[in-house]
Amino acid sequence: MPRPLEALIHLDALQHNLARARECAPDARIWAVIKANGYGHGVKRVFEGLRAADGFALLDIAEAQKLRDLDWRGPILLLEGVFDARDLEWCSRLGLWHVVHNDDQIDWLAQHKTEWPHRVFLKMNTGMNRLGFKPHAFRNAWARLSALHQVEEVSLITHFSDADSPRGIAHQAEVFHTHTADLSGERSLCNSAATLRHAHDAAIRGDWVRPGVMLYGASPDYPEHDAHHWRLQPAMTLRSKLIGIQHLQAGDTVGYGSRYTARHDLRIGVVACGYADGYPRHAPDGTPVLVDGVRVPIVGRVSMDMITVDLSAVPSAGMGSEVTLWGRGPTVQGQTTELQIDDVAQHCGTIGYELMCALSQRVPVQVIDVHHP
Repeated sequence: MPRPLEALIHLDALQHNLARARECAPDARIWAVIKANGYGHGVKRVFEGLRAADGFALLDIAEAQKLRDLDWRGPILLLEGVFDARDLEWCSRLGLWHVVHNDDQIDWLAQHKTEWPHRVFLKMNTGMNRLGFKPHAFRNAWARLSALHQVEEVSLITHFSDADSPRGIAHQAEVFHTHTADLSGERSLCNSAATLRHAHDAAIRGDWVRPGVMLYGASPDYPEHDAHHWRLQPAMTLRSKLIGIQHLQAGDTVGYGSRYTARHDLRIGVVACGYADGYPRHAPDGTPVLVDGVRVPIVGRVSMDMITVDLSAVPSAGMGSEVTLWGRGPTVQGQTTELQIDDVAQHCGTIGYELMCALSQRVPVQVIDVHHP
């Protein structure tokens, strides 16, 4: 039989989380952000769960082609725009909207021959200092684009650097509104954190919001707020089984480098999952997993194919016991168990985004559609 490790993609969770974005941003349209292959979930796998969105936002033309092949005829936005003048041919062919964030992209558009004018989102750098026109240069860029016959409509976009932190968004929002007050065009300001925390304000909500990680059930401002606080559901479960049991005496060590030393007699469970599957090698002792729905800690170093865990809290566990690395666990005494990916990530000194995106290609993936078993 195959190795007992698999990832589950829950379409009902994606649908629920998209509905939560609509609740948080009434009257706004939604770009469902599916960059990085749907945050590691797979573009084709998440499509059915997110197809009620008003549009999809991503980075790569190849991902846009996948959406068109799935018969999506709605808007698709390239969040970083085009990387070469030749990419504009694909925008024309596939009907892609694209962000414009530098003068070269405007020059390429001015030279582009097309029968179908493009929809573009002009990006202002309001303080993130990655992409976008500085506020003092924004109006001239807007005027240049508006004058091009290759451009059908110019919308306005920015990106918040601190929507998930105490500094907040006020300083960037003020810059954006000050320099766009008299410019025409739809507005898009909110990422996941801003959608959850600030989209009740119509001026911040704008015309389009761009939820990303919240659609996949992770909290953008963890640990201040977890996924339960925002009423989000995990869209990915990574689960496995125990494939071995070891009995340690005090003084015995576990795994490479003998990082963990048993202080007393101990039962150790061996889990079929490792860093070659995308689980972080640097996960420290104490990182949680669920065994038969019970929270237990990792002990010893994560290896390529295996993780070792302390079974003291679940003495009934044995060969074949179910292990949840993150996501939905088994039902125990009528209660559904869960291990939030953000919790695992925090123990590992990273964020849930990275764990999602790091899922290895060797992990089998199953799409779960509760409405169509």
